Amino acid sequence: MILTLPAFLYGRQLALQWNETGAKMTVQKIAAFSDGETGGNPAGVMIADTFPDDAEMQRIAADIGFSETAFAVPNDTGWRVRYFSPESEVPFCGHATIALGAALALQHGDGIFALALNQANITVEGKKNGNVIAAALQSPSTRSKSAPPELTRAAMDLFGYGEADLDPHIPPAIAHGGADHLLLALSSRKALANMKYDLNAGRILMNHAGLVTILLAYAETPQLFHTRNPFASGGIYEDPATGAATAAFAGYLRDIGWPHGGVIDIVQGEDMGMRSRLRAEIPAAPGSSIRVSGTARIM
Repeated sequence: MILTLPAFLYGRQLALQWNETGAKMTVQKIAAFSDGETGGNPAGVMIADTFPDDAEMQRIAADIGFSETAFAVPNDTGWRVRYFSPESEVPFCGHATIALGAALALQHGDGIFALALNQANITVEGKKNGNVIAAALQSPSTRSKSAPPELTRAAMDLFGYGEADLDPHIPPAIAHGGADHLLLALSSRKALANMKYDLNAGRILMNHAGLVTILLAYAETPQLFHTRNPFASGGIYEDPATGAATAAFAGYLRDIGWPHGGVIDIVQGEDMGMRSRLRAEIPAAPGSSIRVSGTARIM
């Protein structure tokens, strides 16, 4: 399954920004991983000849107010990409990559676009098909390790969870698929629905541990998961769809021998009224890239 994007609405997604010299800049707005015509995670996309300076990109991301805005400029092999949340730069963002792939396909035609990130080289595919755009990203390589007990305890205290709330079949871990995420698998859908925490305390914990998000997951079946992603490190209480964390999670399930059958589906954002759908395709090779896809809508 790959991203579908209504191309006929392309011209309605633009937000205008002005830099310090008064030059007009265009930010496209696309919600990735939507559930039909609703839900999804909004991303900003700015494609330009050169990057604004770091302070300007941070200002633009804060003004747009989405969890991430992707900035892309052409290089010798494709595109150099940087991602900013309202409060900080992040090394990789899945939903903003999907939005960027759709924008590049609309601007340059069908293709596979090479993206050079701060710490990895990846690709995103874009293909026009009538009134839709299809796109899917290949994540950076994945890796995982057991979460330190003190970090696990601090995170459980943050959310008010006890030992009975954890799923013993999926141990706490730090999973990486372009960025680090703490994974806590929960034993019930109710525990996931009851998630709440203090934003400032979450920011301190995540920044101290070097985490981009904390991924909370509940396994409805071996191939269907419900997830939530607090993103306090970026100043966002919760992301409705998180492609980078999905890639990291899929890689971790592969590492522990989970019976994923080569693919998992994720429902995210349901408890915040932004139901989103993500799919991760999992090849057998340890550490190899995860293909993450979904549907999207123009905002």
